[in-house]
Amino acid sequence: MKKTKETIIDTFWQLLEEKPFNKITVQNIVERCHLNRNTFYYHFQDIPNLAEYTVKSWADQIIQNNYEFGSPMTCLAPLIEECNQHKKAFQHLYNSSQKDEFITYMNHVALHIVKMFMKQSSHYVLRSEQEKETLIHFYKCLMIGILIDWLEAQGDYDLKPFVEQIFHLIETTIQAH
Repeated sequence: MKKTKETIIDTFWQLLEEKPFNKITVQNIVERCHLNRNTFYYHFQDIPNLAEYTVKSWADQIIQNNYEFGSPMTCLAPLIEECNQHKKAFQHLYNSSQKDEFITYMNHVALHIVKMFMKQSSHYVLRSEQEKETLIHFYKCLMIGILIDWLEAQGDYDLKPFVEQIFHLIETTIQAH
């Protein structure tokens, strides 16, 4: 059962890399997986349900696999790598009817990553709870803003050096004061 579900999800990612979300059909998925339609519907209600489950699972996996972070850049690195790896798929999700759900899950991932970083960073231990919440909100908004900008630009710039430069600028600005 679990392997079949994973196969459907993997196939969905492959199809998202190839074509827009609204062009993907259950028929495309079952043909590529060599399954019947009933098997698909046993696991998922429809394509939007599959998309929601897929993005949520992807987000949970990033969080699980990268629980310990060192610096803001190391906490963002897994997210950036995944975004680069699934660039077309994310563009197709972002430009689809599932855009709001996609952004919601990206917010979930960004918030969790920032909270985990803040818990483990010695720089933030002595901050007040209000300051911590403000910084968490700032970094989450920064991450989501960068991601949305990158998706709006059709991923036409390299995300990793851009984010590295932002964090370098933030660090040098803070050190200068």
